[in-house]
Amino acid sequence: MLPWDDEERAALVALMRLHPKNAEWSALTERVTDRGSARRLWEDEHPTDLLGEGSEVEILRTAARDIESWKRARFVFHAFMDDSYPEQLRSVRRIPPVVFTSGELRQDDFGICVVGSRQVSDQGLKFAYSVARGLVENGVTVISGLARGVDTTAHRAALDASGRTVAVLGNGLDRVYPRENRGLQEEIAERGMLLTHYLPEYAPTRWSFPARNVTMSAYGMATVIVEAGETSGTRIQAREAVAHGRPVILNSSVVMSTTWARELRHQPGVYVARSPEHATEIVSTIRENRNQVSRWLSKLS
Repeated sequence: MLPWDDEERAALVALMRLHPKNAEWSALTERVTDRGSARRLWEDEHPTDLLGEGSEVEILRTAARDIESWKRARFVFHAFMDDSYPEQLRSVRRIPPVVFTSGELRQDDFGICVVGSRQVSDQGLKFAYSVARGLVENGVTVISGLARGVDTTAHRAALDASGRTVAVLGNGLDRVYPRENRGLQEEIAERGMLLTHYLPEYAPTRWSFPARNVTMSAYGMATVIVEAGETSGTRIQAREAVAHGRPVILNSSVVMSTTWARELRHQPGVYVARSPEHATEIVSTIRENRNQVSRWLSKLS
C-alpha cells in the first residue's frame, strides 16, 4: 500500500460516492487493497486530476474539501487504513472502507449487541431492558441500532444504569432516524458513541439497515436477539454474526416462533437463553473464553 494520506482518503470517498447506493462498499475496500492505493484505483477508472473538468473530477474535489472540513467536525472520520479505524471491524470480512464516530472510540471496547424487532411485545421490552442492565452491571458496552422498539429500550437501559452504549446507525451523522430519537442520539454521542459506515449526508433507506446490521455484528463481540419475526431484518444480523465468527444468543421465544432461529441454533457459537439472566451468564462465559485465548496467545508471542 502507498502511504495513507489525504489524497488517498479523498479518492476513497470519491469512489464511494460514484458507487450505487445499494453497492457492497466492502468490495471497494478489497479493490483498493488489491490495487495498493485508492488514488491509483481512481486514476485507473477515472483518469483525471484536480485541474481537470467534468462531474467526476468535481466529485474528487468535493471529497478533498470534505476531508479538510471533517477535521473540524463534531465527528471523526476513519479510513480503513488509518490506525484509528476500529480493530473489531478490521478483523472480519466485508470491511467498510470508512467509518465515522461521534463520542468516545475505545479500541478495547468489549460490547454486546442487543437487537430485535421495532414492533416488540411488552415481554420483549422487559427482556431487552433487563439484558442491557445486566451487561452494564458486568462492565459490558451495550450496542444497538437506535431503531424503535428493542434498540431504543436497550440504549435507554444502558444509560439509565450509567453504562456505556454504542449506536450503529443506518444513515450518516448529519441525519437523525427515527426523528423521535434525536434526543437519545445526542445523549449517546455525549455519553457513549455513535458509529456509522455511511457518509455524513446519507439518508436512511430500506437497504441501509441490513448493511448497518453487518457493521454492528462485526463491532460487537456477540449478538443477543431479543425478539424477531420470520422475516425480520434482525435475522440478517444473526446470520452475519455467525459468518463473522461472533457468538449469537437467541431468546428462547425467538427459537420457538421462527424457522430461521430453529435452524440457526444448531450452528457453532449459537446459544439459546431462557431468561435475561441466562443471557448475561452466557456473555460472561464468552468473555472469559475470549480472555483465556488472549492470555494463551500472549504467552506464545
